[in-house]
Amino acid sequence: MLTGKIRNDIDKLWEKFWTGGITNPLTVIEQISYLMFARMLDMQEDVAERKANRTGKAFDRLFPNTPEGQLLRWKNFRNMSGKELHKHLKQNVYPYFAKLGKQSDTADGLGEEGSSLEALGHIGEYMQDADLEIKNESVLTSAVEMVNDLPLTQSDVKGDIYEYLLSKLTTAGINGQFRTPRHIIDAMIELIAPQPTEVICDPACGTAGFLARTMEYLNRVHSSEAGIFEDEDGNKHYSGDLLEPYREHINKEMFWGFDFDTTMLRVSSMNMMLHGVNGANIRYQDSLNKSIKEHYPRQEENFFDVILANPPFKGRLDEANTNPDVLALVKTKKTELLFVAHILRALTLGGRAAVIVPDGVLFGSSKAHQQLRKELLENNQLEGIVSLPSGVFKPYAGVSTAILLFTKGGSTERVWFYDLQADGYSLDDKRTELKGEGSNDLPDAIAQWQRYRQMVESNISGSTIGTVFGDKTKKAFVVEAEAIAANNYDLSINRYKEVVYQAEQYEEPKVILQKLKVLEQEILADLDELEGML
Repeated sequence: MLTGKIRNDIDKLWEKFWTGGITNPLTVIEQISYLMFARMLDMQEDVAERKANRTGKAFDRLFPNTPEGQLLRWKNFRNMSGKELHKHLKQNVYPYFAKLGKQSDTADGLGEEGSSLEALGHIGEYMQDADLEIKNESVLTSAVEMVNDLPLTQSDVKGDIYEYLLSKLTTAGINGQFRTPRHIIDAMIELIAPQPTEVICDPACGTAGFLARTMEYLNRVHSSEAGIFEDEDGNKHYSGDLLEPYREHINKEMFWGFDFDTTMLRVSSMNMMLHGVNGANIRYQDSLNKSIKEHYPRQEENFFDVILANPPFKGRLDEANTNPDVLALVKTKKTELLFVAHILRALTLGGRAAVIVPDGVLFGSSKAHQQLRKELLENNQLEGIVSLPSGVFKPYAGVSTAILLFTKGGSTERVWFYDLQADGYSLDDKRTELKGEGSNDLPDAIAQWQRYRQMVESNISGSTIGTVFGDKTKKAFVVEAEAIAANNYDLSINRYKEVVYQAEQYEEPKVILQKLKVLEQEILADLDELEGML
């Protein structure tokens, strides 16, 4: 959570970009990312210099120790005039990003004192084609001034800053496709409950929302009382101090994200870096393409413990370029089906996933639809389905969706359903935040799921679970796998949910007619009185 001042500063800068002619929010975020990257390089160099002064040991510099090289550092160019600054960034600083990016691409295995490039993570690779698109010198100087004032030394705050920048994508027209609502992501993470020892992936990562929010979740769950503090606005901040034994795993091995949009790769790499994960594996790759078998053979099958995703809907792929092993699971061109099949392959045995799918995946009658649902139920454990209201992705799409919760391997005994009717926001295009009773089912959905999972993991008998979750008029209920199989593996909640119709009491028609006559007489009397007054 951010203080009001930081939010106001970002809002003012955003308005400055807008009035300065840069109206695409994704471009604004990208340009701010470059400036943040430049400042963080300088901050990193400062830390290395101070350490070298203390220890007397040499270190591998990010910036050459020459007048020209030192002028590439943030602290030495940030006070330049607008015209001079624009030229310097365009001709010197950003081209140096490209040089660093190429070096970071091959910077594995550096020693303790020479790990500066390695600490950049994979973001350096995606800075190679950085370009300054801020033409207005006033906007540029304002952007540099604001980035200089951001509290980037505070690990959790800088992640919040970037999240707030990314929230601006909700005003971004088609760019909204890159942003799953954060409260939905947070709920999915709560349902899956990732552990700091696991390996986590989003195969269509966009801005890395699932991965970054997972890091926030881990910090929140693994903070001691001493590791929690409040800012001036009363917002709680979590240090994640209890995660120290897992830091190397978290930094280098835990997080994986794939995308084939280089802008998204830059944004998602920066997002992870600002959330304290320098070595997140954010990779250029179409997860459904057959080339994944060549580039990421280990990650393509039986690799990830957890997958969280909101993969693209309604796309159709060329079968010739699709991973043949995915097609063997479900022969189709539909991306929403192919992604679920790919996720099943990529999970380790016992690995679990939470995936957003359009409702058509749940009840589609094609052979591919039924084949995939049968695979989920008979050869894996389809554990839960959360039916989401159709307005969740407005204003970009009104399609009805659901969250699939499944574990690889085994077979399904029963499926837990939840009919989520409210997510805390209005279901129109404005998506206004709502308060009050009945405005948000997400906390109840999470609580009911945790109650159900506790019963399953405690080996409570199926009959007892059926008694507790057997009332299909409730929001949370279970359906036996046999009943689903008997319905052509239909997983739509409306197939099983029972609706209770409340009996209405009506007066006798003669009584209603008599009341209408009396009312008519009263109207005529009033009209006569009005006529007399005229």
